[in-house]
Amino acid sequence: LFLMCGIAGIWLINSSPEPEIRGALNEMVKAISHRGPDDSGIWTNEKTAIGLGHRRLSILDLSDAGHQPMTSKSGRYVIVFNGEIYNHLNLRKQLEVENCLNGKWKGLSDTETLLEAIDSWGLKKTLGHVSGMFAFALWDKERKKLLLARDHFGEKPLYWGFIPGYGIVFASDLVAIRTIKKIPIRISKAAVEAYQHLGCIPAPLCIYKDLQQL
Repeated sequence: LFLMCGIAGIWLINSSPEPEIRGALNEMVKAISHRGPDDSGIWTNEKTAIGLGHRRLSILDLSDAGHQPMTSKSGRYVIVFNGEIYNHLNLRKQLEVENCLNGKWKGLSDTETLLEAIDSWGLKKTLGHVSGMFAFALWDKERKKLLLARDHFGEKPLYWGFIPGYGIVFASDLVAIRTIKKIPIRISKAAVEAYQHLGCIPAPLCIYKDLQQL
């Protein structure tokens, strides 16, 4: 099996009861269980009708301190992350020198490093400092904003789409998005033509017409 962490999420247009959000998210996360055998978790907020899910393959931190979804020390951000930040120890030292941390590190994961960097420096500056392969979703509780990011080379997969009448969906793997019955499965002619010419489907095209690669 080809293993790596996996992320998934939904942000519904209309407010929905938490069990409904949690149920849909559980199905998405279950569909990508092959991506992370070590742990799984979901986070939901009924008021904003958003949910984030994660399947974990533990590498840098094998303890519960690396559990996701992960919330920043300030409580402002929630993240689900797939990948590896190669220079995360250097980023930790820089954050410590700048006295950006309120207290000690919770664990050893690069996810925590990334999250605290974003909380201290903002997303744009942090992405300019990190080196690695990654895809992540970040929920900003203060601004009620969902942010999706992918590494500069585009190594880690991330698919998303806005489904009219439903909301925003995203996942590392299309199989997770297919669990949502309201999403029509229609093959993209442009994606097929691109594959025939290039041998791959370049972003932002996706094999499914209503979705795209980040």
